[in-house]
Amino acid sequence: MGTKVSSRKKSDHLDESQEDYSLNDLVLRGRVSREAIEKELPSGDKVVEFRLIVSREKLSGVDTLDIGAWSAKARRTALTLTANEWVEVSGSIHRRFWSAPTGLASRWQVEAVEITRI
Repeated sequence: MGTKVSSRKKSDHLDESQEDYSLNDLVLRGRVSREAIEKELPSGDKVVEFRLIVSREKLSGVDTLDIGAWSAKARRTALTLTANEWVEVSGSIHRRFWSAPTGLASRWQVEAVEITRI
């Protein structure tokens, strides 16, 4: 489960604590849509990206989610995945920002901490 974080408010009530019960932890199971692609960013960081097809539980249809593998271990695993392979991804969701020709751009991405074949 998540960790409770106690933080102080930066207001005039410095003696009051505010509890933070936030949790950004997810597990997804689905099929890989196609082979992963390795990218090197302008910062020099490397990421391996792929998409995961996840069936909707109560509604018909699927969701296709962008997955980013940033750690060396997750990148190695992601590069071995093949289309239609079933995997479980654990990690968290993040919003990524970058400069595009038309200005600031962003998208949501699941950051894979662990990728396991099912």
